[in-house]
Amino acid sequence: MGLLNHSRELLEAIIDELHRPHIGTLEKPRTYREKARKQYLLVSKQRKASGKVIRKAIRRQLGYVGRNLRTIAVLMEHTPLSELSRRQYRQLLVVSELYRQQREMAVMKRHAVADRIVSIEQPHVRPIVRGKAGANVEFGAKVAASLVNGYVWLETAQWDNFNEATTLIASVEGYKQRFGCYPAVILADKIYRNRENLNFCKARGIRMSGPKLGRPTKQHSETTDRKQEYQDASQRNAIEGKFGEGKRRFGLDCIRARGAQTSLSVIAIQFLIRNLERRLRSLFALFFGILRFYGLRLA
Repeated sequence: MGLLNHSRELLEAIIDELHRPHIGTLEKPRTYREKARKQYLLVSKQRKASGKVIRKAIRRQLGYVGRNLRTIAVLMEHTPLSELSRRQYRQLLVVSELYRQQREMAVMKRHAVADRIVSIEQPHVRPIVRGKAGANVEFGAKVAASLVNGYVWLETAQWDNFNEATTLIASVEGYKQRFGCYPAVILADKIYRNRENLNFCKARGIRMSGPKLGRPTKQHSETTDRKQEYQDASQRNAIEGKFGEGKRRFGLDCIRARGAQTSLSVIAIQFLIRNLERRLRSLFALFFGILRFYGLRLA
């Protein structure tokens, strides 16, 4: 409902801009903006509106948005769209697609649609259901990363939701391209342990952490398996902590860029800065180690 109200306000500004050259010659089309805003505020100010009230308000806002789009189509016969600014033209395209999606969901009585728009200013952002306690749905780019010797490699960054297991083969091939060989061990989450990834790693002599698929076997002792699993899980915690570190220290949770490609570039730069800081710490440790060594010998 809030998106439709915002769309209606943007379309009203576009109508005013297209009608401006014809003030005094053509009658200005009606938009019912005051009535539409009162109906929106009547529902948005309620502490807990019922589903029936919200659906009725959405249908009303859809009617106003659809009317404004038809009005703009009529005004285009007298005023070209070149009179609009680049931003207004982009907003018109986004609002048209948003209206189509919202109308489809209202008619089909569902809450999901392909490539759903949740922000007019950033139409590339998609809702990603995570099921967390603090936030059931998150908005932003989804990143797949790998950790090698303390350095974080950005494997995949997309705005659409994807299954992380599909990125493992490409990550392993990227590792071979960087270092000239396949890794000996892959410490991955359970979601990566599907048959395709396991067969890929087995064919190349790569051990993947975690138990085998299917029922547990009695070939190895439970003590040895549990010890290995505990050791792998302890080492894999490092990559989990890198995401929290990136949000706290490197601003991954506070990216102000709006464009899709610009935001992905900023994310990649954050990973680059993190690796450069890691390299700098290693060089400082080596430098102070050399000073300490020669200092002890001179003493």
